[in-house]
Amino acid sequence: MGKRTQSREIALQVLYQIDMSEGKTDEDFNLFWDHFAPPGDLKEFSQKIVSGVCQHEEEIDVIIEHYSEHWRLKRMTIVDRNILRLAIFELMFCDDIPPKVVLNEAVELGKKFGSDKSGSFVNGILDKVAHRIARLQHDLGDHP
Repeated sequence: MGKRTQSREIALQVLYQIDMSEGKTDEDFNLFWDHFAPPGDLKEFSQKIVSGVCQHEEEIDVIIEHYSEHWRLKRMTIVDRNILRLAIFELMFCDDIPPKVVLNEAVELGKKFGSDKSGSFVNGILDKVAHRIARLQHDLGDHP
C-alpha cells in the first residue's frame, strides 16, 4: 500500500474522530498520532488533508449537499461524509493529484471502511463534483 493511501486512511480516521466528538483538529490529530504511532513519513500528507478539510469544511459541505441529491449531510454515514470531504478537498486544493486518482482512492476507502454501498455512493457524488471542477478550471483558463 502506498504512502499516500496510508495517509488518507489516517486522515479519514482522524476526520471521523473530529466529526464524532466535534473536536479540535490539532488535538485530535496529535492524539491519534500518540496512540497509534504510525510511521512518521505519513504525517505530513495526512495532516495536510485533515487541516485542509477542517479549514474548508463549510465550503466543502455546501458542495456535497449540492451534488448529493436527496441526501442531507447529517443523513450520510460519518464514514461516507468524511470520505467525500477528504476527496473534495484533494480535488479542489491538491493540484498535484490527478482527479482520477482522487476518485479511485475515495472509492477504495469507501469499500474498506464504509458499507456495501459506500463505494458507489461516494463515486456517484465525486464524479459529478470532479466534472464540475474540471469545467470551472477549463473556463477560467486554469488548464495545461
